[in-house]
Amino acid sequence: MNRWAEFHTAYQVAKLGTVSAAAETLGIHRATVNRHIDLLEAELGARIFLRHARGYSLTDLGSEFLQVAQKTEALVDDLAGRAQSNRAQLEGDITLSVMPMFTKAVFAPVKRFREENPGCKVNILATESLSRLEYGEAHVAIRARGKPENPDYVVRPYRSIALNLYAHQSYIDRKGLPSGSNDMAGHHFVWLANDTIRPPFASWVEKYLDPSQMTVTTSNLTVKFDAIEAGVGLGFMSELDAASHADLHRVLPDNPTWRVPLWLVTHVDLHRTSKVQRMLACLEKA
Repeated sequence: MNRWAEFHTAYQVAKLGTVSAAAETLGIHRATVNRHIDLLEAELGARIFLRHARGYSLTDLGSEFLQVAQKTEALVDDLAGRAQSNRAQLEGDITLSVMPMFTKAVFAPVKRFREENPGCKVNILATESLSRLEYGEAHVAIRARGKPENPDYVVRPYRSIALNLYAHQSYIDRKGLPSGSNDMAGHHFVWLANDTIRPPFASWVEKYLDPSQMTVTTSNLTVKFDAIEAGVGLGFMSELDAASHADLHRVLPDNPTWRVPLWLVTHVDLHRTSKVQRMLACLEKA
């Protein structure tokens, strides 16, 4: 690749969305932007952009190009920061990817990180899907259960989160509190409908509950928590979510098989960058 200037120009078009915006940002003429794109596509032997009446849109290769360019920008920004005498504060963005059920695990570390680095914005990507760190979709991922095995990932154990069945006091006042697993008859449950992930308590549910007891189902995690907290029914929650509500009561004894291990995952190319190291330090202090 001998077209680094053209690479940077094409990245600005991909990031900003128009040739005009890229030309203004770079301080060059629109014709120069178009020429750079043509030269880069000739170098690659394939189209990055589709030309149409409304402007440019990314091809499939262009989408991959954008992801590679974003990671390259992160590395260059980190190099520039270290060149400036290892300045005390960071700037720019850092993205954390975490499953929605475990987002509360990152709030205190993010608060600490922001206090130490007020010039750096934190993006929290709450998603069930596995962000592709190799394409710069996230700087740090917090993943649950099985340890990621990608050889390009740096993986550290983080913490484990206990899950359990919880009841709100208003539900207990109305229906009573089950005395154990064999005392679930007549009770109602709030269930998160998700066909892609089998929770660790699924076997218990299959053994002790009848499907008719799932009187409220939702695909939205926030709706599920709100329904449990409203006393609509019993429901499974993490200890993190339950701890912030004094009126929520754990129904069953702690079950070691319901503890979910979390892993801190970074890509080897970005692992040593200042942003990632400082974020990891804040996460590991929690």
